[in-house]
Amino acid sequence: MPAKLSVNLNAVALLRNRRDLPWPSVVGLGRAALAAGAAGLTVHPRPDQRHIRFSDLADLRALIDDEFPQAEFNIEGFPSEDFLALVEKHQPEQVTLVPDDPAQATSDHGWDFPGKTAFLAPIVARLKASGMRVSLFADPDPLGYEQAKATGADRIELYTGPYGATHDDPKAAERELARLSRAAAVARELGLGVNAGHDLTVDNLPALVRAIPDLLEVSIGHGLTADALMYGMPATVARYRAALGH
Repeated sequence: MPAKLSVNLNAVALLRNRRDLPWPSVVGLGRAALAAGAAGLTVHPRPDQRHIRFSDLADLRALIDDEFPQAEFNIEGFPSEDFLALVEKHQPEQVTLVPDDPAQATSDHGWDFPGKTAFLAPIVARLKASGMRVSLFADPDPLGYEQAKATGADRIELYTGPYGATHDDPKAAERELARLSRAAAVARELGLGVNAGHDLTVDNLPALVRAIPDLLEVSIGHGLTADALMYGMPATVARYRAALGH
């Protein structure tokens, strides 16, 4: 089965937040994405609320529950106590834990699993006790994946930023794909599901899914939102689903 597409709405929210106006509508574009076949919605509510606001979460939860009950809500972020309280309140189907500093512009590295196992394990247990699937943001370097598995996490999300940066260098793209393929193979052997995200596009998705044929989910925001400005959200979701093999 082709990987599922989760549409990250952060860039939509960032555009909305430039003015004290309700458009573009985060919920409206989320609805358009789901109606066009996206399998879920992703948000990353940062402490400064510079894109997704905490107040968006209830509206997006209600959108999925009321109109698209087959879809999934994925909330990602650093597991501070405030973040954990947010996800426990809004009960996403999946929580993706990232090692972000609040000052970072975007997620740009995975967890140091050997050094953070003791920190992550009780957090993973807490989230899973509430019925949420847990994914951990991971560099495409399988060193430490055994510790990732030991936290109790269900999946890793491979950081594909270095692969996305090779858009004008085919040889470098091949090297990054080989790294991602090896990392996914190790995760698979350990019983971890594999998601992927960061700087994925219509152009680079087909090679990624060939390299990781059992890829479960991709979360895409920036490139997808940029394409939606050109093609509209429904057509853009259709293009990304086609690139995944749907």
